[in-house]
Amino acid sequence: MKECLLYRRFISACRLELSALLRSQRASLAPQWSGWAVYAALETRFPGMREPDDAAIPECPGRHLIRSDLSLFSVLSLQQRAPGKVLFDMVCTHLNLIEGDYFGLEFQNQHKMTVWLDLLKPIVKQITRPKNMILRFMVKFFPPDQAQLLEELTRYLFALQIKYDLACGHLTCNESSAALLVSHIVQSEIGDFDEIQSRQHLLYNKYIPEQDALLDKILECHRKHAGQTPAESDYQLLEIARRLEMYGIRLHPAKDRENTKLNLAVAHTGILVFQGHTKINAFNWSKVRKLSFKRKRFLIKLRPDLNSACQDTLEFLMASRDCCKVFWKICVEYHAFFRLFEEPKPKPKPVLFTRGSSFRFSGRTQKQVIDYVKDSEFKKIPFESPRLSDSSGASQGLVNGQRQALTPGPSPDGRQPSPLTSPLLNDAGCVRTDDEDELRRKRFPTDKAYFIAKELLTTERTYLKDLEVITVSFQSLLEKEEAAPDSLGSMVSANYDPLHKFHADFLKEVEQRLALWEGRSNAHMKGDHQLIGDIMLKNIQGLKLSAHLQKLSEVLLELERACRASRRLEVLCRDLELQKVCYLPLNVFLLRPLHRLMHYKQLLERLCKHYPATHVDFRDSRAALADVSEMVAQLHGTMIKMENFQKLLELRKDLVGIDNLAAPGREFIRLGCLSKLSAKGLQQRMFFLFNDVLLYTSRGMTASNQFKVHGQLPLYGMTVSSPPPFWGQAPRALVDVRYAVAKYRTGPCSCDSALEQESEDDLSASRTSLERQVPHRGNTTVHVCWHRNTSVSMVDFSLAVENQLSGNLLRKFKNSNGWQKLWVVFTNFSLFFYKTHQDNSPLASLPLLGYSVTIPSESENIHKDYVFKLHFKSHVYYFRSESEYSFER
Repeated sequence: MKECLLYRRFISACRLELSALLRSQRASLAPQWSGWAVYAALETRFPGMREPDDAAIPECPGRHLIRSDLSLFSVLSLQQRAPGKVLFDMVCTHLNLIEGDYFGLEFQNQHKMTVWLDLLKPIVKQITRPKNMILRFMVKFFPPDQAQLLEELTRYLFALQIKYDLACGHLTCNESSAALLVSHIVQSEIGDFDEIQSRQHLLYNKYIPEQDALLDKILECHRKHAGQTPAESDYQLLEIARRLEMYGIRLHPAKDRENTKLNLAVAHTGILVFQGHTKINAFNWSKVRKLSFKRKRFLIKLRPDLNSACQDTLEFLMASRDCCKVFWKICVEYHAFFRLFEEPKPKPKPVLFTRGSSFRFSGRTQKQVIDYVKDSEFKKIPFESPRLSDSSGASQGLVNGQRQALTPGPSPDGRQPSPLTSPLLNDAGCVRTDDEDELRRKRFPTDKAYFIAKELLTTERTYLKDLEVITVSFQSLLEKEEAAPDSLGSMVSANYDPLHKFHADFLKEVEQRLALWEGRSNAHMKGDHQLIGDIMLKNIQGLKLSAHLQKLSEVLLELERACRASRRLEVLCRDLELQKVCYLPLNVFLLRPLHRLMHYKQLLERLCKHYPATHVDFRDSRAALADVSEMVAQLHGTMIKMENFQKLLELRKDLVGIDNLAAPGREFIRLGCLSKLSAKGLQQRMFFLFNDVLLYTSRGMTASNQFKVHGQLPLYGMTVSSPPPFWGQAPRALVDVRYAVAKYRTGPCSCDSALEQESEDDLSASRTSLERQVPHRGNTTVHVCWHRNTSVSMVDFSLAVENQLSGNLLRKFKNSNGWQKLWVVFTNFSLFFYKTHQDNSPLASLPLLGYSVTIPSESENIHKDYVFKLHFKSHVYYFRSESEYSFER
């Protein structure tokens, strides 16, 4: 009876004050809600805001009360002796928060210490004095990169946490950073800069303690953010905040053995030591062997390191045993969340005696959260960061330091909507339901046609990004620079802009069709949504009627003429190729629409080969294949000429000492690294074989690393005997040389240059002349062949153009434990790695020339399906695909 009375007293007095400031209502749907917010949300109740009157809070025996505003409430019912996880999950569900594992419920215990609600223990055991107890919904784990937060709502709540940390002085920074942070907050809340409105808003609202002194600097920064949406402003806010030293830091006072006052903190990297607000030491998780505490002493045991002067065990004295335990618990949770792949399993209970704490991390790790959000099939609810309505130059939500109580309208069925739930998230729009949880476990379609359609989708996304290199980056360069002729800019705009718009609409259609195909209730059903041939037929017919593809060769020729006429334009084009967004030579992007036709043809050939003649999608697929085959046949001659011309232009950037490499009638056959026999023995040289001449070169010792031509051997009248005067990759190179000589032995020589004698003077002179060359990308195919002692023919280049892939792969290094999910683009003999398909530039690249592809052996302990291994000498990479189809591709 006594326990029951205590529980009733607890549940009637414990008010959960949510820290979510969820102003997620769209102005278009509910304009009267635009300034409404959850009271004291995410500790965004800035200093000076008053608490609501307790008399206004109704008594609700037997239930938890969520205080959200002065007059709006939501009630959560809990069972007796419910653990903390039940309450936390109910809050996350109420907020429609999917990535709730980054957050926690914080409160002050009986010792006036701020602690996190333990999700495994019953609430009544943690809160012993429930009178006027307030739990706050706060960010608990701060990831190093906001890109790891996949949901817009999660990033919005993180932005609110940053606002609170700035207002309370937890997040300290210099004046410039503070002004920039506040300017993004103001842009998010009131929109574009207006002198009077922005100044009044900053006078009414205090975001940092010393805001008045930085008022002019904040306004100056705010002026530069014109056009930013609230979501973009929040993203920039997090991007700046994460680079600050105090980002996500909560200081815990301590002393070292010399009785020096210090502060301990924990982050995703490990344990940090501060003196004041200055970081003086850090202990990475990889160096920490064990964390423990004994009474007031907090102990850090490090792994032995012969190169470090630190002791094996570090000891810090804290205020009390409870302080040690609180900090130890936070360290355990941080380590588990960021370092483990899955939730640790509970230890078995001892039979007689217990030793040490039974506390453990409860919940999903960061890896599990990311995988869950990426792989789940639930329907994502669109969330738009709110913007406060303006009223007399001040925000309607905050007036004179106090937040107004704005009451949302009732729902259509007469019920009062939840103050924490957007009108987009009510009723049928709810994210997580029992039916969806059940359907989420169903598998994706397994039909091969689905994976062919998926390949169409992934490669179309990459193709659209490639087009944007021309329509955005290259066109902006032509518009800004006077060196480019107007005719070139107009040709690029007239031909590539319509293609970009056409394929953007095509991509939307494919995405919508795949979304239906992947639908949870459609995975094992047949219907019109499991077709792709009809979309292909409609769009290929539209492309067939377009005349833009026939004019792309003219654009390439016009660019070449313009670069010959203007040295300035040539340098600008090379500078563009040095940017990350231009991960391939610029001319390759100009020819991408022609390459895409061949990709469509291959996809449709596989689709028609898979379908039986009676399939409902076979007729459209075959008609689309006939149309695209006709287009490829018509443009085949143009594609061969333009591919050869583009390759000659690319090689011209790598070579020094030859004029007019792109001469009319010259065809590229092969390049490769061979050994030339000289007086000093075998010397490594790079050979370039054309239909009329064989060049041999050496690489210059400069930043550009271009190749100096030392010899030009005309094929006219040449004889090839065995053994040849060079070794290395002889078989394929010898076949190509003999073929070229036999074909053009009786033909005229288009190159009049005579054989040059190679000497040390030539080599030194080439190094001197190369120092004046413009910067050049050093990872071209020529350089890869030089470093890996291999060769590539024009036939190989043509096959590489036809076989391009995009999609998600899991990557694992030889000595690493975990798999990293990346968006991978395979093109031009290389793998390019991105975080997501939305990124504009790759994180890294891996040239594959010289690599071998095998299946991991049993001794390598790769117990996963669809794994292949790439290895070259000591370099080993493992990749795991998502399906058998992509694995075979």
